[in-house]
Amino acid sequence: MLRNMVTDLFRHEKIRTTQAKAKVLRPYAEKLITLGKRETLHARRRAARLIRDKLVLRKLFDDLAPRYAERPGGYTRITKLPQRAGDNAHMAVIELVEAEMKARKSKPKKRGGPRTAAQDTVEAASEPDAASIDADDADDAADVEDGGDEAQEEAKTDD
Repeated sequence: MLRNMVTDLFRHEKIRTTQAKAKVLRPYAEKLITLGKRETLHARRRAARLIRDKLVLRKLFDDLAPRYAERPGGYTRITKLPQRAGDNAHMAVIELVEAEMKARKSKPKKRGGPRTAAQDTVEAASEPDAASIDADDADDAADVEDGGDEAQEEAKTDD
């Protein structure tokens, strides 16, 4: 049964089965792809023990293995589906993942320990003084008020 399932997985690259069968099938598929990455006659013959279809074996070594050449493992994905209507069995889809591994953007790790005095002084040095900000804001506010009075006086003389 597992021979047929792994052959169908490589042929179609996705099959629908029960969760239990998918979990048992995954290690077989992973090991066969790893064999395919070796590209030796011995590896091909070992894979032929489980995969009897020559076209699927050729696809494994010529198409699938080069696709996962840079990937260190984790070639399959199991996705859960709703339960089957007839016998209420837990269903799943097992599929081959895409070849392209997208590099994740690494976030800087937050240090969860207590803050030190050195961290507080660095942050305090980088922030401007509140007193100088208040003085600058007061000067800007005075300029706005003066400009507003002049505009009102000009409006009165024009009338």
